[in-house]
Amino acid sequence: MPEERNPTMTQNFIHDFIDEDIAQGGQFQGMTVHTRFPPEPNGYLHIGHAKAIFVDFGTAEKYHGLCNLRMDDTNPTKEDVEYVEAIQEDIHWLGYDWGDRFYFASDYFDQMYAYAVELIKKGLAYVCELTPEEFKAHRGDVGTPATSPWRDRSVEESLDLFARMKAGEFPNGRYTLRAKIDLASGNFNMRDPVLYRINHMHHHRQGNKWCIYPMYDFAHPIEDALEGITHSLCSLEFEDHRPLYDWVIANCPVPSKPRQIEFARLGINYTVMSKRKLRQLVEEGKVSGWDDPRMPTLCGLRRRGYTPRSIRNFSERNGVSKAASTVEFAFLEHCLREDLNETAQRVMAVLRPIRLTVTNYPEGHSETFQVENNPSRPEDGTRAVTFSRHLYIEAEDFLETPVPKYKRLYPGGPECRLKGAYLVHCTGCVKDEAGNIVEVLCEYDPDSRGGDPADGRKVKGATIHWVDAATALDAEVRLYDNLFSDADPDGGDKNFLDCLNPGSLEVLSGAKVEAGLKDAAAPASFQFLRQGYFCVDNKDSRPGHLVFNRSVSLKDSFKF
Repeated sequence: MPEERNPTMTQNFIHDFIDEDIAQGGQFQGMTVHTRFPPEPNGYLHIGHAKAIFVDFGTAEKYHGLCNLRMDDTNPTKEDVEYVEAIQEDIHWLGYDWGDRFYFASDYFDQMYAYAVELIKKGLAYVCELTPEEFKAHRGDVGTPATSPWRDRSVEESLDLFARMKAGEFPNGRYTLRAKIDLASGNFNMRDPVLYRINHMHHHRQGNKWCIYPMYDFAHPIEDALEGITHSLCSLEFEDHRPLYDWVIANCPVPSKPRQIEFARLGINYTVMSKRKLRQLVEEGKVSGWDDPRMPTLCGLRRRGYTPRSIRNFSERNGVSKAASTVEFAFLEHCLREDLNETAQRVMAVLRPIRLTVTNYPEGHSETFQVENNPSRPEDGTRAVTFSRHLYIEAEDFLETPVPKYKRLYPGGPECRLKGAYLVHCTGCVKDEAGNIVEVLCEYDPDSRGGDPADGRKVKGATIHWVDAATALDAEVRLYDNLFSDADPDGGDKNFLDCLNPGSLEVLSGAKVEAGLKDAAAPASFQFLRQGYFCVDNKDSRPGHLVFNRSVSLKDSFKF
């Protein structure tokens, strides 16, 4: 079931239009506000789609209306059932539901064909023989009208050719059906746009029934009208297409007249959101798949540990406007960090371990400490962690020769706290034959249980996290960074593949974690003390082979 959502979305310019439309005398007075989310099932949804989902479903929710889910499957070239199922899963994960209003554009192919025939009969469409190259050559420019030698083809001949196109008599590219609108229009979308093209290709639902397919600009307004959509909310690149949207509605005998409203798409730095480019990353093996945690896909973000609430908050706080802008990826991280800080259990994990021996602690002895699970949520209680003579700490928490202002462990250095346990001071280290440090030696103060000295003396050293070597679990930890090292990998004449960040993934195979994480399973998230927020990998982690992905670091780089 969908997750509980945020409060009703903030008023924006789309809602201002809707308020006018449903008011007394408005176009949709007394009607239920009805929106739709119409993805093409040719890839996985990404963070940009999350904004559209938020706008479409959130607007319907605000007005106690309806929102349809419709697969825009008018182009069989890259469409697949795999993507259909993934889209449904992602929308539910974000917390939205379409009820029984799930449709496919291909459900309407027969009706679209009938409407196209009506346009031909009205003299508003004709079959054209221009090849794609010839079409461009006849397109004209700002001061020159387009031309078409087939514009005056008779209604009878166009009807015959269109029927034969449908029957499969012609190869791809031989003919198109074009609307007859205005070859001199300043809006090039109105210069007799193509409505149908021939494409002999198997359709994921229709099989081989069709070899002609409607263009998006013809199909979409018809789909909206047939479903009773009141407000067709879409991204800003369709603003110039709106006159064609309205032309189709006005000239086809559709049962309703939707209103199209455009808003700016979401842009984020250090990423690309073109499905074509994301598919290229997958197909060329630059990433491990659509759900690679470095990808901006929703399944990738989910695998990295992003929560539905963090993504909804991100969408809400970016707002809805007509002005295109690029948002910092750091703000998306901020929204996740804000959420996980409130909800994630704190645990201790040592990513680059080195052995620490408390030389004056009894060999073979062990004790248990209770440590808090989340200081933000006292109701989450405490958990038990074991302590013994042999521990693991981070390698960076010891230096044989300290640098200035270093307040962690070094021989003769200050006392440091072992988180929730005891005070210790370093007495030395052990090296192997190659001179590498393999063990840190310390002594503890037995009267400092819990980390506070009995005499109240000031502790000058740092607080260090640790795990008990006797009970620690092995884990693989994956540290993720931006997939691209360039903030604008799509900009200018760059090849986006040249902007890939070679350090976007670091795998630590020898990490040690608390014994209490033995049964940790996705989608659980944790704050590894002093390290960041980590989640259980939802694909590779399993009992006996724990895998954690770093979702986001503790340090917030976003500046308000």
